[in-house]
Amino acid sequence: MRPGARLTLTIAGVLLALGITAGALGTHVLRARLSPEQLDVFETAVRYHLYNALGLLGLGAVRLSHDSQLLRWSGAALVTGIVLFSGSLYLAAFGAPRPIHFLPPVGGLALIAGWLMFAVAIWRR
Repeated sequence: MRPGARLTLTIAGVLLALGITAGALGTHVLRARLSPEQLDVFETAVRYHLYNALGLLGLGAVRLSHDSQLLRWSGAALVTGIVLFSGSLYLAAFGAPRPIHFLPPVGGLALIAGWLMFAVAIWRR
């Protein structure tokens, strides 16, 4: 297995496990402790976390047979985007200070950039 693909798939697996754990936590523990607005923010974080972690899993599968610098950058951008977007929304759901609220758009841009790099890498192939 290509080392880069192994790393991407491993990170995807860890992110998926964390996303499932966060979703279960939200359903079974936090539902009674967060306001409806906070829970909505938390659920948005989980949803985008899982969607993009699944996408990262797909990117890792592609890297098994085809690897390029653009695919590596794509994976790095996706991981960065998940951490910044979903991570800051998780914190916001728990009442993080206002300055944390500038991070979701930055994370969203990283996710968009990651998927565009992925598309270009595949198109070039």
